[in-house]
Amino acid sequence: MKEKIIQESIQLFGEKGFKETSIQDIVDALSVTKGTFYYYYKSKTELLMAIHLKYIDELLRKQEEIIHDGSKPYKQKLHEIVYMLIHDIEKEGLSAKVFFREMRNLTEEDMAEVIKKRDQFRLNIQQLLEAGIGAGEFRSDLPMDIVTFGILGMTNWSYFWFDPNGRVSDAEVSDIFLKMVLQGLKG
Repeated sequence: MKEKIIQESIQLFGEKGFKETSIQDIVDALSVTKGTFYYYYKSKTELLMAIHLKYIDELLRKQEEIIHDGSKPYKQKLHEIVYMLIHDIEKEGLSAKVFFREMRNLTEEDMAEVIKKRDQFRLNIQQLLEAGIGAGEFRSDLPMDIVTFGILGMTNWSYFWFDPNGRVSDAEVSDIFLKMVLQGLKG
């Protein structure tokens, strides 16, 4: 039931927004009582935090799995991380939307925990890029912290415009992004 509450809440928060969705809306959608909701969550804010942690923890797990695969070059690892983030929109589009849009509704303490995990995700990419420079796979004349923010900016905000059923696939968008990062726009 806990997972059902999370999934239904993601749907409702994604469609209506966190503030506009009541606990009554959630329990009505699940055909359960408020007592069922309160058995699992003390508040709607606690539920929102559970959604945030589930989303970022899964991304971190997948990212670390890619990074720690010693059989792949750094360019391939970067490509897999970019693809993971774009592909995630197809699988977890509403979760991404709720994660980014509703973060402002977390408590200060919860926000600090999410930011710590989000920063770890960013630092993992930056460290991957720096290791790739050391291996001669990436150019060394750019500040990797800015490059990292650029990569995250492209991928994280794709959930606003990327349509998994549109004219380009998640793999094609990932390839375009990676070409932009690795080759720039030079002719």
